[in-house]
Amino acid sequence: MKLDSILVSVTGEPTDEDVLVLATSLARRFNSKIYAIYVIEVKRALPIDAEIEPEIEKGEHLLDRVEQDCEAAQISVETELLQARDIGAAIVDEAVERNVDGIILGISQRRRPGESEVGSTAAYLLKNAPCRVWLARAPEGREAQNRR
Repeated sequence: MKLDSILVSVTGEPTDEDVLVLATSLARRFNSKIYAIYVIEVKRALPIDAEIEPEIEKGEHLLDRVEQDCEAAQISVETELLQARDIGAAIVDEAVERNVDGIILGISQRRRPGESEVGSTAAYLLKNAPCRVWLARAPEGREAQNRR
């Protein structure tokens, strides 16, 4: 299996930990580079480049943490903060642009009415990604525990 580069989407959810453990394990095994992104979903009522300060700060903090974790593990990492109308499409676009061999996304156990078990972003990736996709879900009960 070829795995030169891995795209990781962090969200600030408890599953980020699982995503990073999986990504760093794969990167170490295959000597891969990690591209970590945080996507700010911009509502249609706002311009796409609107400065949504709380989300920008959250994303920068998360990406700084990813950089620190990867550097500590001696894994090559590049991070980017993106703004888009649709998170799934932004992840796929980034995967195509960077020609990655895999995408890792954390999913939660929470479901919104009308969404599939995996959520709309994960479903979009599974249908449209040009590469392997791994979904990481926290064990039942851990999400609620981590939110306290």
